Amino acid sequence: MSAYTVSLPGPGPWGFRLQGGKDFNMPLTISRITPGSKAAQGNLIQGDVIVAIDGVSTEGMTHLEAQNKIKMANYNLALTMAKFISLVVILQEIIVPVFTPAVV
Repeated sequence: MSAYTVSLPGPGPWGFRLQGGKDFNMPLTISRITPGSKAAQGNLIQGDVIVAIDGVSTEGMTHLEAQNKIKMANYNLALTMAKFISLVVILQEIIVPVFTPAVV
């Protein structure tokens, strides 16, 4: 996964919706971005994974813990993000070269 950092000037609202967390057995991801919001202006991308919030790893973080950490950011919200790569894309990269017929 390729990582990138987004820094949003505070205070909130930030303009994105969060989904997932340890309690959902899913990575924390951005499920929605409000057009024209700080998140949109900061080039946050729907579907990408939140790796860290203000330098704190989200590994093992519940949805509520992540929400609270985001709400506590008053002056700036720093998010370390990772590009979401779907299983379909990974399989296409593996299967297509193997099964592509040779030109004779």
